[in-house]
Amino acid sequence: MRNTSDDDLRAKDTDSFGRLLMALGRKASLRDPIADSFEVLECTPVQLHSLMWLGIDGPLTMGELAHRLRSTEKTITGVVDRMEREGFAKRDRDDKDRRVVHVALTRKGTQLHQKMQLQMRAKLDFLMSMLEPAERKSLIRIIEKLVDRFGPATPLESPTKETR
Repeated sequence: MRNTSDDDLRAKDTDSFGRLLMALGRKASLRDPIADSFEVLECTPVQLHSLMWLGIDGPLTMGELAHRLRSTEKTITGVVDRMEREGFAKRDRDDKDRRVVHVALTRKGTQLHQKMQLQMRAKLDFLMSMLEPAERKSLIRIIEKLVDRFGPATPLESPTKETR
């Protein structure tokens, strides 16, 4: 009988985990909790993700928003242009450094963010309803462990006002 090393076991677990995530991702009802909202809310996915970050973290510089979205500032400029035209966001120059531009939600953007948060919470509640209480606790414990093991947050990934 062959003695399986931890590396071999981990490789099998990695393959299984990847296959399961792909299978889960194929189920329309289990996709990104805010991705299903873009058609209902008449926004593009990148606009919704921008609304999410601005609603959670408050005003961000264009660079910070680009970092959150893993995009370039050039791309974010176009996104913010559209969000401004639609009345969801506004730009403000920094008082100390006029080169720095902050993006903030308008009242209309804040209302859309709140609506989006309700939809996302309902989607997450649906997912949690599929699990028993002990399974939910295990899932949360595992995710917390992964978050902790990634180490301290970078300044752009610091805890939000909701988690402080």
